[in-house]
Amino acid sequence: MDGINGLITGFGVALTPMNLLWCLVGTTLGTAIGVLPGLGPALTIALLLPITFKVEPQAAFILFAGIYYGAMYGGSTTSILLNTPGESASIVTSMEGNKMARNGRAGAALATAAIGSFVAGTIGTLGIAFLAPIVVDWALKFGPAEYFALMILAFTTVSAVLGSSAVRGLTALFFGIWLGLIGIDLQTGQARFTFGVQELFDGINVIVVAVGLFAVGETLYNAATYKNSESKITPLKGSLLMTKLEWKRSIGPWLRGTAFGFPIGAMPAGGAEIPTFLSYYTEKKLTKYPEEFGTTGAIEGVAGPEAANNASAAGVLVPMLTLGLPTSATAAIMLSAFQSYGINPGPLLLQTQPALVWGLIASLFIGNVMLLVLNLPLIGLWVKMLQIPAPLLYAGILVFATIGTYGISQSYIDLILLYAVGIIGYLMRRYDFPTAPVIIGMILGPLAEQNFRQAMTISAGDWTVFFTRPLSLTIIVIALSLVVVPKIYSMAKESQRRQSLAR
Repeated sequence: MDGINGLITGFGVALTPMNLLWCLVGTTLGTAIGVLPGLGPALTIALLLPITFKVEPQAAFILFAGIYYGAMYGGSTTSILLNTPGESASIVTSMEGNKMARNGRAGAALATAAIGSFVAGTIGTLGIAFLAPIVVDWALKFGPAEYFALMILAFTTVSAVLGSSAVRGLTALFFGIWLGLIGIDLQTGQARFTFGVQELFDGINVIVVAVGLFAVGETLYNAATYKNSESKITPLKGSLLMTKLEWKRSIGPWLRGTAFGFPIGAMPAGGAEIPTFLSYYTEKKLTKYPEEFGTTGAIEGVAGPEAANNASAAGVLVPMLTLGLPTSATAAIMLSAFQSYGINPGPLLLQTQPALVWGLIASLFIGNVMLLVLNLPLIGLWVKMLQIPAPLLYAGILVFATIGTYGISQSYIDLILLYAVGIIGYLMRRYDFPTAPVIIGMILGPLAEQNFRQAMTISAGDWTVFFTRPLSLTIIVIALSLVVVPKIYSMAKESQRRQSLAR
């Protein structure tokens, strides 16, 4: 099914009244979550994962995608008016956006952020629609050896490359793999790491771990670091209608930001931080108004990074849907939702679940329109939400996490696991261990084990099968390069610095 036919099918799914309602709920909730500092789409989707036991897959993923895109939109409001980025990808927006707000141009900053998000989100969603089938055709050439190599690449990018420390990232990854291996080994029938607890024979539900890490753990961390001092909200000044000059200055950054964001977001080691910073520095070089950067606030410094942020969010969905590779915390949570439905994202997903995938992609177009219509008129409501007392917010999250987790299986063991993992999640945040590798290791670890066993069985125990197949070898070399090349580069820079000091 090509992109155009797929989109026609998808719009037929997404435009049903119930799915439109789910999309509206998701985009509204996502925007609200994006506005509130300290929260994010990963936490929110983790909190809502228990609904996968009651809601149809199409509706659930349309809801989750709406939350994901909505949070990208909402984060700009906090950055501009409060100078408090909700996520790391919004840091760049606050650099110029808050300065614009302090100089009476908050309306223009919010408008260019919202419109730029719409432009980038729409172009990025088109990229998903037309790039996904191409990636699928390529991925269908994969066998067990190639899939195992791909898992190694995923492990490398989310732990050793994306984290602040390779050791911390790999520690979190192996903790996740260990959690994924708990239960009955399907090949040998032996219980692994269950410690005699019968409730663990079927393994630990990934939803319990996701909610524990991202809802309980994050909430405990935010509560522990909470300071009872109200941040000053910059008053909303200036018309939300952009002037002709502001439009002219924004169009180029929107398109350039999109060009940075989508391809980098689609890469296994991409993320949103790199394209937003690239966009910012590009606009700073190209602007005709350099005196505004860092002083009164340049509109290009808001338009470009916001476009890059939203385009990268679209790009992240490409490897998740076509290869089953999550490259962000939110993608990892969404991948766990697929697993709770018994659906494995990958090359066959477009063939086995075309209505689900194309309905999800089509809902992103619809959600973008809803977000543009919702965001600017309701900006006053989003500002009022910033006044919700943080203690009430954190308490509410813990209550919903507890009720949702208990509702999955009505087991007190799940509640013990929830808060045990939540405390571990708090300690990980406290000591700067990334949490996304835990979920990715838990999901991909058993798949890597399965593909490794299949590859060894096919090759009659010859481990060189991973190096004699060209595609598998190429992926392993890329994975090793991501670890080795930065180390060599840093060593070379350090050696060069020492030589210059010796002179």
